[in-house]
Amino acid sequence: MQRAVYLFSYPFIYIIASIPYSVLYVLSDFLRLVIYNLLGYRKKIVRSNLKRAFPYKSNEELIWIEKRFYKHFCDITLEAFKSFKMSSEEMQKRMVFKNLDVLTQFEKENRSVIIMCGHYASWEWMLSIGYHTVSQGYGIYTPIMNKYLNELIIEIRKKHRGKLISRYSAIQEIKNLHEGGTVAVYGLVSDQSPRPKPKSYWRPFLGVKVPVFLGAEMIAREFDFGVVYAKINRVKRGYYEASFELISDQPKKTKKNRITDTFTEWLEQDIYCDPTQYLWTHKRFKHMDKAPKD
Repeated sequence: MQRAVYLFSYPFIYIIASIPYSVLYVLSDFLRLVIYNLLGYRKKIVRSNLKRAFPYKSNEELIWIEKRFYKHFCDITLEAFKSFKMSSEEMQKRMVFKNLDVLTQFEKENRSVIIMCGHYASWEWMLSIGYHTVSQGYGIYTPIMNKYLNELIIEIRKKHRGKLISRYSAIQEIKNLHEGGTVAVYGLVSDQSPRPKPKSYWRPFLGVKVPVFLGAEMIAREFDFGVVYAKINRVKRGYYEASFELISDQPKKTKKNRITDTFTEWLEQDIYCDPTQYLWTHKRFKHMDKAPKD
């Protein structure tokens, strides 16, 4: 069954990857019409998220954000497929990295570095950072159940010098690379909503108290990796830029949870600046009712 799904999906992915951008965005507009206007894909979740994050905004303002979010959502979905056939020159033209010295300073010290980012703008194209660093770039990801499509995703990422590490084996693989002397750039999308545990770290995110992901901070502390924040922004349709801000160059000496707090605060600033670029289709606040009493 998995192979059948793969064989059915592959021609569509290949066609999307091959069409010109002018056609791609016409297709994206049509896709938005279908999933937003006709199917209402996850519309209840999106509206609930937006109301919780922006309780002070009117319904008209929230609908304005919602509509533009769905346009962006369709764009980045098709752009992810488009990277399958993009040349290195085209990728570097459309995904621009600024002030790289904030990131590459760690290479000069023979140290690995973690890039923390959220589901904001084009986090998918961040894996092309490998074009701009001596170190190998790795993205921590959640494998999909279909092993054939999963392998295709891995191959697409490899084309633009990015390798993937399953989140289920990330700690051990990073440890092996580190102990083997590999200096790397690790990208972690760190705004997931982890399942609450007795020792979970809870803090406000967009005004709502939720458990937050501590993986990046834990890895940085254990292996003494530098930590930077990727501020990603959509310049215009199909063009993005990312700049870097130092979170910590001495994680072992940084106050506990400060790395995670800084990341969360900076991501919030980006979301408040332009909420249409954030991924609202996920249940960001699903564990809010389980928050411990102060």
